[in-house]
Amino acid sequence: MRVITGTARGRRLITPEGLDTRPTTDKVKEAICSSLQFDFPEANVLDLFAGSGQMAIEALSRGARRATLIDADQRAITCIRENVKGCGFADQATVLKSDAVSFLQRTSDRFDIAFLDPPYRHDILQQILPILAEKMQKNGIIVCEHEPECKIPERILHFELQKQKKYGKIIISIYRNADADAD
Repeated sequence: MRVITGTARGRRLITPEGLDTRPTTDKVKEAICSSLQFDFPEANVLDLFAGSGQMAIEALSRGARRATLIDADQRAITCIRENVKGCGFADQATVLKSDAVSFLQRTSDRFDIAFLDPPYRHDILQQILPILAEKMQKNGIIVCEHEPECKIPERILHFELQKQKKYGKIIISIYRNADADAD
C-alpha cells in the first residue's frame, strides 16, 4: 500500500496485523480522493477508525492543513504513528488512541472532511453520524465506507447523502451539508 499522489507520493504505508483492519483498496482510495481533490487544500481532516491512517495521510499529501487520526486499537496507533512520521507529516497530524464516540463527545474541533471506515456488522455508523455532524464545518464533507447491508440515513442534521457508489463488497457514501450555500 502506497500514497497515491501529492507530496508523499509513492511512500509505502504499513498496516496493522490481524483481521480487524481492512485497508481501503487503492482503487477506492483513488476514487474518493479524486472526487475530493479540490476540497483537500487547507482542510482540517478527521480519520475515525483510522487503521493505517492512509486516508488522512493521502489528504495531507494532497494539501490538507491538519489531520486527526483516531483508532481504539494500539496496533493501529503504532502503525499510524510510523506512517505519519515516514511520510513527513508528524507536525500536521494528531494521533489519538480512543473509541470514536468518546473522541467526538469530548473534542471541540471542527472538521472540513471526515473519513469513517468502522468495523463491519456493528451498526456503529447510525450512532456516530449524528454526533459527527455536529463537529463538522458548515461546508463539511463526511465520507463513509461500509458494507451494503449497513442502512444509513439519507439525512443527518443538515447533511444529505449526495453520492453513493459500490466497489465490489463495499459502498462509499458521501454526505455534504445541504444548507451550506443557503447564506
